[in-house]
This record gives sequence, structure tokens and C-alpha cells, in this order.
Amino acid sequence: MILIDATDVTMIRPGRDLFRDVSVTISTGDRIGLVGLNGTGKSSLIDVLIGNREPESGSVRRGRDVRIAALDQNPDLGSGTVRDAVTHVGGESWEIDAVLDKLGMGGREDTPVAQLSGGEAKRVALARALVHPSDLLILDEPTNHLDVDAIEWLEKRLSAYKGGLLLVTHDRHVLDRVTNRVLELDRGSAFVHEGGYDAYLEGRALREEQAAQAEKVRANLARTELAWLRRGAPARTSKAKARIRSATEIVNARPQEAARSGSLDLHFGTPRLGNDVIDLSNVEFAHPDHDPLFRGVQLAIDPRERLGIVGSNGTGKSTLLDVISGQREPTNGTVTIGSTVVMELFDQRGIELNPQMRVWQAVVGEDAVKPDWPDVQLMESFWFDSDAQYAPIELLSGGERRRLQLLITLARKPNVLLLDEPTNDLDLDTLRVLEGFLEDFPGAVIVVSHDRAFLERTVDDVIVFDGGGSVSRLPGGYEAYDKLRRSQNASSKNDSTKRTSDAPKKSKNSGGRSASTIRHELKTVEKDMARLDKKRTTLTADLEAAGSDHEELMRVSDLLTPVVAEIETLEERWLELSEEADS
Repeated sequence: MILIDATDVTMIRPGRDLFRDVSVTISTGDRIGLVGLNGTGKSSLIDVLIGNREPESGSVRRGRDVRIAALDQNPDLGSGTVRDAVTHVGGESWEIDAVLDKLGMGGREDTPVAQLSGGEAKRVALARALVHPSDLLILDEPTNHLDVDAIEWLEKRLSAYKGGLLLVTHDRHVLDRVTNRVLELDRGSAFVHEGGYDAYLEGRALREEQAAQAEKVRANLARTELAWLRRGAPARTSKAKARIRSATEIVNARPQEAARSGSLDLHFGTPRLGNDVIDLSNVEFAHPDHDPLFRGVQLAIDPRERLGIVGSNGTGKSTLLDVISGQREPTNGTVTIGSTVVMELFDQRGIELNPQMRVWQAVVGEDAVKPDWPDVQLMESFWFDSDAQYAPIELLSGGERRRLQLLITLARKPNVLLLDEPTNDLDLDTLRVLEGFLEDFPGAVIVVSHDRAFLERTVDDVIVFDGGGSVSRLPGGYEAYDKLRRSQNASSKNDSTKRTSDAPKKSKNSGGRSASTIRHELKTVEKDMARLDKKRTTLTADLEAAGSDHEELMRVSDLLTPVVAEIETLEERWLELSEEADS
């Protein structure tokens, strides 16, 4: 059954087209992922499809009596309670309670929606869309503000949904597991890829390759035609007018502009970071008249730290970042910041931006007369072209605003980055660039995220919040956490009387040392081993270069012997510490 049939739809944003002549048909059973760069019009296309906006041209036909449930970027929940916001769309009471519980809003049914945070409101709006009896479900970034368990539950629910599905998401796992077709918006046009995320990547790469080949052919033909036109005035007078016109068009033709000019440059220069970075000693935080969100946190941050913070919503992950950054004072314990640390927090709210302000004013400052050339280059490196630089912030898409906030954060040149759900609303291209940047970033990175692909590519260890105040460090990154989480979930199902926490309890060795202290010493030993190994390599090369020079051989040997002995000692210490950490 055809649910929506859009034909030759065009939408225009002040200063440029969003897209032109886009056609899409959604039928029962379709699982369509909608992707594209920030600002290409994904949310605008959704508004047109569900009837919230009229297209500049083209037509949208909806099936008779087709029921549409939608989650948009800025949902309106009304003025009642959470239950009021969800129940007015229909659905069984038991289902409403179950869905709210799965999305982390269980027990909050009587909370006035005016008291909800932005993330909580988005989860309630998602619950409302899911319980709404529908033939077509349209969801714009539904995984924002969900924890990993909730995302996996959502994947299963969407896979079992019988109607048509249109999904805007940056979550690559969700795209791969839920969708069977991808609709890509690119430079004002639409392209359909049969399959999930991998099919989209293959199709896009093939299109770019074909475009490059077509431009190569056009360039060769243009050279031939240009030579033909230049054979002299007498020869040209006898040439057919149509041939001259065709030759001129070939010569004057230009390849399609890139979707974004240049590459996203996140490197602004990072000030040197010393060995003393951040140390948390027995840190605890509790809101007034509430139990502690977390207690006894022992954490020593390495200058090249790649640390993820994971756990269920509401367990205190963002609060820990606030404590580290100094935005909140710990209830107990101390936070020591090294003298060379330049820290920036990129949180879920982002830097507050005046909607009436121009983009360049947000970067340079409201009092500036105009941006100078370095500022223009900076904005262009973040894919804000000359038109976008002078656009009011209120005209930017959610993803473009997020990218602008990231620009302002990194332009301050931090050497310690605290990132709270940094992937929210960013497009897939920007995500991949950000992941590459964090891999090369010469400072420390601490990130709170539920984006599984992002965590897999950016962190080495994770801090696990179990919701009972316990916080522990787990080596092995997201993969280790995922195995632990699945094991605990399986244990919970097999033994309903046994309460298994979402994180390992903080372990102490026989000497009473914390796991984080042992891990810190392990990293110190590894750095010393790497330094000495380089020295051994250099001395070994000197030894080979000495040849038959006995005096030089003796001198280098005397230098090499203690280095080798120290490496052996450190290797033994590394093995001891590894066993201690495992215990």
C-alpha cells in the first residue's frame, strides 16, 4: 500500500535552494533511512511529507486514512504531565507505561512536562510517536538522549513495526540494522540506495567516482573542441552554427561543485600539556536531600587519555564532566587540575547562541565590525561558506548550529577536551572527521556518549556508572563494556532474584589500591618502556655502525647494557601490574 507519494518537491531557504525536484514514494513495509549533510533539508523534507509545510513546488499525495506518527527535532508536548502528553494520541495504558519505562522515563508519568530537561522531553515525544496507532512512522534523530539499552530496544521495536518507516539518524548501527533503503540528499538532489548504511557508502563512492570520470572525459573533449574553434576565422565561418554552439557549451561547462568546499579542519594548534593533567581523589556528588549520584571516584587522567563514560541515563555521567570542568563543586573529595591544562567542555546544550546573531558574529564577537581574513578562513574550514557566514543563526539547521558550537569550542585551543554527547545532530561526514581528529589530538579526551560506533573508534577505556553510586574503570573500551553489559543482562534474566549492577564494583587489590591507580601506573610503565626501547634501538644501530672500532664498541656497549637491564625490569613490573589489574 502506498502511504506517501511525493513528486518533484522543491524547498528553498533564503539565499539558496535546499533541494529541487525530489521524488519519493513510501509504502507499507519500507524501512528508509534519510541521510545528508547538515543543512541539506532532511527535516524540511519531513515537514513537507507530513504536511507541516507546503513545498515551493511539486506535490505530496497521502494515502486515504493513512495514520502518520512523527517525531521532529523540536517536539511540542503541551502543558500537562508526561502521561497527558503521551495518552492523548491513543494507545493502551499498559503499552504507554512499558514504552516510557524502556526509554528511561518510568515512574515519571505524573511529572509536568514543563519540568523536563531537553533530553527527557525528546524521550517523551519519542514514546508518544511509538504508541500512536500508525501506518507510517517518521522519526528525526530518535536515538539522541537514549542510552545503549534503550537504543537496542528501539532497534528491535522498529524492526518489528508493520507499517512504513522513515528514519533520520546519525547512528550507523541503527542504519545498518533497521533500514533496507537509504534516501540521500546531496547538493539539492535525491539519490536512493538499496540496502543499509554500507549500500549508501558504496553508492555514494561510486557516484563520486563516476562524476570524476565524467569530468575527465569532458575536460579531454573540451581541449579538442577548443583546438577546433581556434583554427582561425576563415575556417570558423564555414563551421555549422550548431557545432560552434555545442563546442562553446563544452568549453564553458563546469563540474558540479563539491558538496562542501575543502575539508573540515579541526586542528588549530594545541598548547603543550604536561604530565600533571587532572586527578580526582575520593570525589562524590549529591544534589541537596538526595543520595549521591556517585561516590569514591579515583581517577588520574593521562596526557593522551582516551576515556569514555558510559551507563544508563540519570546516573550522573554529565554531572561528572561538570565536576571535572569546575562547573559544579564536588560534595566530597578533591579535583586537582594541572598548571598546563587548557580545558573546554562541549556539552549537550552547547554554547548559547543568539538566534538573531550572524554566524560570523558568534565566532568573532558581537562588537566586531566584520570578520578578518583568518576568521573567514576558520569559518570556511568548518564548511560555513560566504553565504552561511552572514546568515542569522536562527536559519541554521540543528546540525549546523551544533557544528558552529564545535567550531567555537575548538577555536579556543584546548589541550583537554570534555565532550558530552558530541555526536547529537552532527551529520555522518562531520562525525567521521571528528573521529579522525580525536585520534590525532595531542591532548586528553573524555567523552560521554551512547553512540556505539563513535565509542568504538575513539576511546581506549571506559568509566562505568552502575546507577547505585558506584563508578569503576574498565580497560578495553566500548567492546569490553558491551560484553560486560550483555553478560549482566543475561544473568538478570536467568536469575530474577539476583540484582546485577550495570557496572563492575570498584575493585581493590590485596594492598587496597584502586583499579584506576594501578591503570595509571601501568601507563607510566608503558611510556618508560617505549622511551627506553627507542634508546635501545638507537644504541643498537650505533653498535652496528662501530664495525671493528673496539673503543667505540666498548663505549656503546657500556651505554646499552643498563638500558637493556632497565627494560627487563620494567617488563617484569608491567606483568605484575597487569595481573594486579586483572585481580
